[in-house]
Amino acid sequence: MEAELQSLEDRINALAKLCQQLRAENLDLRQEVLVLKNDNKRLNEKVEGAKARVDALLAQLPQAEEAAQ
Repeated sequence: MEAELQSLEDRINALAKLCQQLRAENLDLRQEVLVLKNDNKRLNEKVEGAKARVDALLAQLPQAEEAAQ
């Protein structure tokens, strides 16, 4: 009986330790996701700015019909 209780206690302790590790990993992953979301937002803003600049440059190019004349 004593051996069974000790085995159960060991398993419970291992489970509690695993739970703590998973909570810490979860927190780390949540923080990483937040950083990546912020990076993604910043990069999307840069892409949109680049698109706007390209569109502005394209608008300045002479049209094909004007160039042919």
